[in-house]
Amino acid sequence: MKISSLSRLSITILFTMITVGTVIAQSPAPAQKTGWPAPPTRDPHTVGYVSAKELPDGEVAPANADGNFIIGSTHPAAPELSAPDASLQGRVIEFTMNSADSKIYPGVAREPNTFGTPDPTDPAKLVVTTSHPAPYTRHVFVYVPKQYVPGSVAPFIVGADGPDRLLFSALDKLIAEQKVPVMVAISIGNGGGDAQGSERGLEYDTMSPAYAEFVEKEVLLLVEAKANVKLTKDPDGRATMGNSSGGSCALIMAWYHPERYHRVLTYSGTFINQQWPYNPKSPHGAWEFHEHLIPGSPAKPIRIWMEVGDRDLFNPNVMRDNMHDWVLANERMASVLADNGYHYQFVFARNAVHVDRAVREQTLPEALEYVWQGYRSSDPQH
Repeated sequence: MKISSLSRLSITILFTMITVGTVIAQSPAPAQKTGWPAPPTRDPHTVGYVSAKELPDGEVAPANADGNFIIGSTHPAAPELSAPDASLQGRVIEFTMNSADSKIYPGVAREPNTFGTPDPTDPAKLVVTTSHPAPYTRHVFVYVPKQYVPGSVAPFIVGADGPDRLLFSALDKLIAEQKVPVMVAISIGNGGGDAQGSERGLEYDTMSPAYAEFVEKEVLLLVEAKANVKLTKDPDGRATMGNSSGGSCALIMAWYHPERYHRVLTYSGTFINQQWPYNPKSPHGAWEFHEHLIPGSPAKPIRIWMEVGDRDLFNPNVMRDNMHDWVLANERMASVLADNGYHYQFVFARNAVHVDRAVREQTLPEALEYVWQGYRSSDPQH
Protein backbone atom coordinates (compact mmCIF):
# COMPACT_ATOMS: atom_id res chain seq x y z
CA MET A 1 0.00 0.00 0.00
CA LYS A 2 1.32 3.45 -0.85
CA ILE A 3 2.34 5.79 1.97
CA SER A 4 -0.38 8.29 0.98
CA SER A 5 -3.03 5.62 1.45
CA LEU A 6 -1.51 4.62 4.77
CA SER A 7 -1.59 8.21 5.97
CA ARG A 8 -5.25 8.70 5.10
CA LEU A 9 -6.18 5.30 6.48
CA SER A 10 -4.41 5.85 9.80
CA ILE A 11 -6.10 9.21 10.29
CA THR A 12 -9.52 7.79 9.37
CA ILE A 13 -9.11 4.88 11.79
CA LEU A 14 -7.97 7.19 14.55
CA PHE A 15 -10.96 9.49 14.31
CA THR A 16 -13.35 6.55 13.98
CA MET A 17 -11.96 5.11 17.20
CA ILE A 18 -12.48 8.39 18.95
CA THR A 19 -16.05 8.67 17.67
CA VAL A 20 -17.16 5.22 18.85
CA GLY A 21 -15.36 5.58 22.15
CA THR A 22 -12.86 2.76 21.87
CA VAL A 23 -10.14 5.01 23.19
CA ILE A 24 -10.05 6.06 26.80
CA ALA A 25 -12.94 8.40 27.46
CA GLN A 26 -12.12 11.87 28.61
CA SER A 27 -13.55 15.35 28.53
CA PRO A 28 -11.64 18.03 26.68
CA ALA A 29 -8.58 18.70 28.77
CA PRO A 30 -8.02 22.19 30.16
CA ALA A 31 -5.67 24.55 28.42
CA GLN A 32 -2.05 23.48 28.56
CA LYS A 33 -0.34 25.33 31.33
CA THR A 34 1.87 28.21 30.47
CA GLY A 35 4.65 29.65 32.56
CA TRP A 36 6.33 26.33 33.28
CA PRO A 37 9.20 26.64 35.77
CA ALA A 38 12.42 27.63 34.08
CA PRO A 39 14.43 24.55 33.08
CA PRO A 40 17.43 23.91 35.32
CA THR A 41 20.86 24.88 34.06
CA ARG A 42 22.62 21.65 33.17
CA ASP A 43 26.35 21.13 33.67
CA PRO A 44 27.99 19.61 30.56
CA HIS A 45 30.34 17.68 32.86
CA THR A 46 27.49 15.83 34.58
CA VAL A 47 28.14 12.15 35.21
CA GLY A 48 26.67 10.18 32.31
CA TYR A 49 27.03 13.01 29.80
CA VAL A 50 29.55 12.64 26.98
CA SER A 51 33.11 13.88 27.43
CA ALA A 52 33.50 17.13 25.51
CA LYS A 53 36.18 19.67 24.70
CA GLU A 54 35.62 23.03 26.39
CA LEU A 55 36.28 25.88 23.96
CA PRO A 56 37.35 29.43 24.89
CA ASP A 57 34.37 31.71 25.37
CA GLY A 58 33.17 33.13 22.06
CA GLU A 59 34.76 30.44 19.90
CA VAL A 60 33.02 27.73 17.88
CA ALA A 61 34.17 24.23 17.00
CA PRO A 62 36.32 23.72 13.90
CA ALA A 63 34.28 22.85 10.85
CA ASN A 64 36.38 19.79 10.03
CA ALA A 65 36.32 18.09 13.45
CA ASP A 66 34.05 15.30 14.67
CA GLY A 67 33.19 14.96 18.35
CA ASN A 68 31.73 16.81 21.31
CA PHE A 69 32.33 20.47 22.11
CA ILE A 70 31.23 22.98 24.77
CA ILE A 71 30.91 26.62 23.78
CA GLY A 72 31.00 29.43 26.31
CA SER A 73 28.31 31.72 27.65
CA THR A 74 29.01 34.60 25.24
CA HIS A 75 27.54 34.18 21.78
CA PRO A 76 28.85 36.74 19.29
CA ALA A 77 27.35 36.48 15.83
CA ALA A 78 29.51 34.82 13.20
CA PRO A 79 31.00 37.25 10.65
CA GLU A 80 28.61 35.91 8.00
CA LEU A 81 25.65 36.83 10.24
CA SER A 82 26.87 40.06 11.79
CA ALA A 83 24.33 41.86 9.58
CA PRO A 84 21.62 39.18 9.10
CA ASP A 85 19.08 41.64 7.68
CA ALA A 86 21.36 42.83 4.90
CA SER A 87 20.11 42.41 1.36
CA LEU A 88 20.69 38.99 -0.17
CA GLN A 89 22.65 38.57 -3.39
CA GLY A 90 20.50 35.54 -4.18
CA ARG A 91 16.75 35.54 -4.69
CA VAL A 92 13.89 34.10 -2.60
CA ILE A 93 10.78 32.64 -4.24
CA GLU A 94 7.64 32.08 -2.14
CA PHE A 95 4.58 29.97 -2.89
CA THR A 96 1.76 28.32 -0.94
CA MET A 97 0.47 24.76 -0.67
CA ASN A 98 -3.04 23.79 0.41
CA SER A 99 -4.08 20.72 2.34
CA ALA A 100 -6.75 19.94 -0.25
CA ASP A 101 -3.98 19.23 -2.75
CA SER A 102 -2.01 16.85 -0.50
CA LYS A 103 -2.44 13.09 -0.72
CA ILE A 104 -0.16 12.55 2.29
CA TYR A 105 -1.23 15.30 4.73
CA PRO A 106 -4.94 16.16 4.30
CA GLY A 107 -4.79 18.10 7.56
CA VAL A 108 -5.55 17.73 11.28
CA ALA A 109 -5.83 20.16 14.18
CA ARG A 110 -6.30 19.99 17.94
CA GLU A 111 -9.09 22.08 19.45
CA PRO A 112 -7.83 25.37 20.96
CA ASN A 113 -7.10 25.31 24.69
CA THR A 114 -7.05 21.52 24.88
CA PHE A 115 -4.29 19.01 25.26
CA GLY A 116 -4.15 15.30 26.04
CA THR A 117 -3.87 13.11 29.11
CA PRO A 118 -1.49 10.25 29.81
CA ASP A 119 -2.91 6.78 29.36
CA PRO A 120 -3.37 5.50 32.95
CA THR A 121 -2.01 2.11 31.86
CA ASP A 122 1.09 3.58 30.20
CA PRO A 123 2.46 7.07 30.97
CA ALA A 124 4.48 6.96 27.73
CA LYS A 125 1.22 7.16 25.73
CA LEU A 126 -0.70 10.43 25.45
CA VAL A 127 -4.43 10.19 24.70
CA VAL A 128 -5.75 13.08 22.59
CA THR A 129 -9.47 13.12 21.84
CA THR A 130 -9.84 16.70 20.67
CA SER A 131 -8.01 16.39 17.35
CA HIS A 132 -9.98 16.36 14.12
CA PRO A 133 -9.54 16.83 10.35
CA ALA A 134 -8.87 20.47 9.45
CA PRO A 135 -7.57 22.33 6.40
CA TYR A 136 -4.33 24.30 6.31
CA THR A 137 -2.28 26.48 4.00
CA ARG A 138 1.50 26.38 4.22
CA HIS A 139 4.13 28.70 2.76
CA VAL A 140 7.30 27.46 1.08
CA PHE A 141 10.35 29.69 0.64
CA VAL A 142 13.14 28.85 -1.80
CA TYR A 143 16.54 30.56 -1.73
CA VAL A 144 18.44 30.43 -5.03
CA PRO A 145 21.99 31.79 -4.86
CA LYS A 146 23.29 34.31 -7.34
CA GLN A 147 25.94 31.78 -8.39
CA TYR A 148 23.39 29.18 -9.53
CA VAL A 149 23.70 28.46 -13.25
CA PRO A 150 20.25 28.01 -14.85
CA GLY A 151 19.79 24.46 -16.08
CA SER A 152 22.48 23.00 -13.83
CA VAL A 153 21.71 20.39 -11.17
CA ALA A 154 22.09 21.82 -7.66
CA PRO A 155 22.59 20.30 -4.23
CA PHE A 156 20.09 21.52 -1.69
CA ILE A 157 19.14 21.74 1.97
CA VAL A 158 15.52 21.41 3.09
CA GLY A 159 14.39 22.81 6.43
CA ALA A 160 11.32 22.86 8.65
CA ASP A 161 9.29 25.72 10.18
CA GLY A 162 10.00 28.14 7.34
CA PRO A 163 10.86 30.80 6.54
CA ASP A 164 14.38 30.47 7.93
CA ARG A 165 15.85 33.77 6.81
CA LEU A 166 18.92 33.23 8.98
CA LEU A 167 19.71 30.19 6.85
CA PHE A 168 19.35 32.21 3.66
CA SER A 169 21.66 34.93 5.02
CA ALA A 170 24.29 32.42 6.11
CA LEU A 171 24.27 30.59 2.78
CA ASP A 172 24.41 33.84 0.83
CA LYS A 173 27.73 34.67 2.48
CA LEU A 174 29.17 31.16 2.71
CA ILE A 175 28.55 30.43 -0.97
CA ALA A 176 30.18 33.72 -1.96
CA GLU A 177 33.17 32.79 0.23
CA GLN A 178 33.27 29.31 -1.40
CA LYS A 179 32.96 27.65 2.02
CA VAL A 180 29.96 25.54 1.00
CA PRO A 181 28.67 24.33 -2.38
CA VAL A 182 26.40 26.47 -4.53
CA MET A 183 23.11 25.12 -3.20
CA VAL A 184 19.39 25.81 -3.12
CA ALA A 185 17.69 26.16 0.28
CA ILE A 186 14.07 25.08 0.70
CA SER A 187 12.33 26.30 3.85
CA ILE A 188 8.92 24.68 4.32
CA GLY A 189 6.28 26.09 6.64
CA ASN A 190 4.53 23.58 8.89
CA GLY A 191 0.83 22.74 8.73
CA GLY A 192 -0.04 24.49 11.98
CA GLY A 193 -0.29 23.90 15.72
CA ASP A 194 2.24 22.13 17.89
CA ALA A 195 2.78 18.81 19.65
CA GLN A 196 0.43 15.83 19.81
CA GLY A 197 -2.83 16.16 17.89
CA SER A 198 -1.62 18.99 15.65
CA GLU A 199 -0.61 18.96 12.00
CA ARG A 200 2.91 20.14 12.90
CA GLY A 201 3.24 17.36 15.46
CA LEU A 202 1.97 14.78 12.99
CA GLU A 203 4.46 15.93 10.37
CA TYR A 204 7.56 16.36 12.52
CA ASP A 205 7.29 13.86 15.40
CA THR A 206 6.00 10.78 13.57
CA MET A 207 8.59 8.04 13.22
CA SER A 208 7.90 7.07 9.62
CA PRO A 209 8.92 7.88 6.03
CA ALA A 210 5.78 10.01 5.55
CA TYR A 211 7.28 13.51 5.77
CA ALA A 212 10.19 12.63 3.49
CA GLU A 213 7.65 11.24 1.01
CA PHE A 214 5.66 14.47 1.26
CA VAL A 215 8.76 16.51 0.49
CA GLU A 216 9.84 14.27 -2.36
CA LYS A 217 6.49 13.81 -4.07
CA GLU A 218 4.65 17.05 -3.31
CA VAL A 219 7.19 19.79 -2.53
CA LEU A 220 10.31 19.32 -4.65
CA LEU A 221 8.47 19.18 -7.96
CA LEU A 222 6.83 22.53 -7.17
CA VAL A 223 10.18 23.98 -6.10
CA GLU A 224 11.77 23.06 -9.42
CA ALA A 225 8.88 24.49 -11.40
CA LYS A 226 8.34 27.71 -9.47
CA ALA A 227 12.01 28.56 -8.78
CA ASN A 228 13.25 27.35 -12.19
CA VAL A 229 15.94 25.10 -10.71
CA LYS A 230 17.01 21.48 -11.03
CA LEU A 231 17.60 19.58 -7.79
CA THR A 232 20.05 16.73 -7.39
CA LYS A 233 18.98 13.14 -6.78
CA ASP A 234 22.37 12.37 -5.22
CA PRO A 235 21.83 11.76 -1.46
CA ASP A 236 25.28 13.16 -0.74
CA GLY A 237 24.10 16.48 -2.18
CA ARG A 238 20.94 16.62 -0.06
CA ALA A 239 20.73 17.91 3.52
CA THR A 240 17.92 18.28 6.04
CA MET A 241 17.74 20.66 8.97
CA GLY A 242 15.40 21.88 11.67
CA ASN A 243 14.94 23.25 15.16
CA SER A 244 13.18 21.46 18.03
CA SER A 245 10.64 19.02 16.51
CA GLY A 246 11.88 20.20 13.12
CA GLY A 247 15.25 18.82 14.19
CA SER A 248 13.90 15.38 14.98
CA CYS A 249 12.05 15.56 11.66
CA ALA A 250 15.34 16.27 9.87
CA LEU A 251 16.88 13.08 11.25
CA ILE A 252 13.69 11.09 10.66
CA MET A 253 13.84 12.05 6.97
CA ALA A 254 17.42 10.82 6.62
CA TRP A 255 16.95 7.75 8.81
CA TYR A 256 14.02 6.36 6.86
CA HIS A 257 15.38 7.52 3.50
CA PRO A 258 19.21 7.38 3.62
CA GLU A 259 19.11 6.83 -0.14
CA ARG A 260 17.84 10.43 -0.37
CA TYR A 261 19.60 12.33 2.45
CA HIS A 262 23.08 12.01 3.93
CA ARG A 263 23.43 15.30 5.84
CA VAL A 264 21.49 16.52 8.91
CA LEU A 265 21.65 19.70 11.03
CA THR A 266 19.63 20.16 14.24
CA TYR A 267 19.20 22.75 16.98
CA SER A 268 17.61 21.56 20.26
CA GLY A 269 16.44 18.40 18.52
CA THR A 270 13.27 16.90 20.00
CA PHE A 271 14.70 13.40 20.36
CA ILE A 272 12.10 12.67 23.03
CA ASN A 273 8.77 10.84 23.34
CA GLN A 274 6.38 13.14 21.47
CA GLN A 275 5.02 10.93 18.69
CA TRP A 276 1.25 10.84 18.03
CA PRO A 277 -0.70 8.76 17.14
CA TYR A 278 0.89 5.99 19.19
CA ASN A 279 2.85 3.47 17.13
CA PRO A 280 3.84 0.14 18.74
CA LYS A 281 6.75 -0.14 16.27
CA SER A 282 8.28 3.02 17.82
CA PRO A 283 6.49 3.27 21.18
CA HIS A 284 8.76 6.02 22.53
CA GLY A 285 8.79 8.25 19.46
CA ALA A 286 12.10 9.92 18.63
CA TRP A 287 13.52 8.74 21.98
CA GLU A 288 13.83 5.45 20.10
CA PHE A 289 16.75 6.88 18.12
CA HIS A 290 19.16 6.69 21.04
CA GLU A 291 17.30 3.97 22.94
CA HIS A 292 17.06 1.31 20.22
CA LEU A 293 17.36 2.41 16.59
CA ILE A 294 20.93 3.76 16.30
CA PRO A 295 22.58 1.26 18.69
CA GLY A 296 20.57 -1.61 17.19
CA SER A 297 21.22 -0.90 13.49
CA PRO A 298 24.24 -0.87 11.18
CA ALA A 299 25.58 2.66 10.79
CA LYS A 300 23.85 4.62 8.04
CA PRO A 301 25.71 7.08 5.75
CA ILE A 302 24.45 10.11 7.70
CA ARG A 303 26.63 13.04 8.78
CA ILE A 304 24.97 15.05 11.57
CA TRP A 305 25.56 18.32 13.44
CA MET A 306 23.62 18.81 16.70
CA GLU A 307 23.27 21.52 19.35
CA VAL A 308 21.58 21.72 22.74
CA GLY A 309 21.49 24.53 25.31
CA ASP A 310 22.27 24.21 29.02
CA ARG A 311 18.78 25.57 29.81
CA ASP A 312 17.01 23.60 27.11
CA LEU A 313 13.54 22.16 27.68
CA PHE A 314 12.85 19.77 30.53
CA ASN A 315 9.53 17.92 31.04
CA PRO A 316 7.28 20.66 29.66
CA ASN A 317 3.96 18.75 29.62
CA VAL A 318 1.65 16.44 31.56
CA MET A 319 3.57 13.24 30.83
CA ARG A 320 5.91 11.89 33.48
CA ASP A 321 7.66 9.19 31.50
CA ASN A 322 11.31 10.24 32.02
CA MET A 323 11.62 10.83 28.28
CA HIS A 324 11.12 14.60 28.10
CA ASP A 325 14.55 16.03 28.87
CA TRP A 326 15.96 17.64 25.71
CA VAL A 327 19.50 17.91 27.13
CA LEU A 328 19.63 14.28 28.19
CA ALA A 329 18.17 13.18 24.85
CA ASN A 330 20.83 15.04 22.87
CA GLU A 331 23.61 13.81 25.19
CA ARG A 332 22.42 10.25 24.62
CA MET A 333 22.33 10.91 20.88
CA ALA A 334 25.97 12.01 20.94
CA SER A 335 26.94 8.90 22.89
CA VAL A 336 25.28 6.38 20.56
CA LEU A 337 26.49 8.19 17.43
CA ALA A 338 30.06 7.94 18.73
CA ASP A 339 29.66 4.29 19.72
CA ASN A 340 28.36 3.41 16.26
CA GLY A 341 31.02 5.21 14.25
CA TYR A 342 29.04 8.12 12.82
CA HIS A 343 30.59 11.36 11.61
CA TYR A 344 28.93 13.86 13.91
CA GLN A 345 29.58 17.07 15.81
CA PHE A 346 27.70 17.82 19.04
CA VAL A 347 27.75 21.32 20.53
CA PHE A 348 26.66 21.96 24.13
CA ALA A 349 25.98 25.70 24.50
CA ARG A 350 26.31 27.44 27.86
CA ASN A 351 23.87 30.24 28.71
CA ALA A 352 21.43 29.03 26.07
CA VAL A 353 17.72 28.29 25.97
CA HIS A 354 15.71 26.15 23.56
CA VAL A 355 16.65 27.03 19.95
CA ASP A 356 18.60 30.03 21.21
CA ARG A 357 18.73 32.75 18.54
CA ALA A 358 22.15 34.05 19.64
CA VAL A 359 23.62 30.53 19.50
CA ARG A 360 22.22 30.05 16.00
CA GLU A 361 23.79 33.34 14.87
CA GLN A 362 27.09 32.25 16.38
CA THR A 363 27.22 28.68 15.12
CA LEU A 364 25.10 28.30 11.97
CA PRO A 365 27.86 29.12 9.45
CA GLU A 366 30.25 26.64 11.10
CA ALA A 367 27.46 24.04 11.33
CA LEU A 368 26.72 24.36 7.62
CA GLU A 369 30.42 24.04 6.78
CA TYR A 370 30.68 20.92 8.94
CA VAL A 371 27.60 19.28 7.45
CA TRP A 372 28.87 19.83 3.90
CA GLN A 373 32.42 18.58 4.52
CA GLY A 374 33.55 16.10 1.90
CA TYR A 375 30.88 16.91 -0.66
CA ARG A 376 31.77 16.08 -4.24
CA SER A 377 29.06 16.39 -6.83
CA SER A 378 28.23 13.25 -8.81
CA ASP A 379 25.97 15.14 -11.21
CA PRO A 380 27.68 15.70 -14.57
CA GLN A 381 25.86 19.01 -15.08
CA HIS A 382 26.86 20.50 -11.72
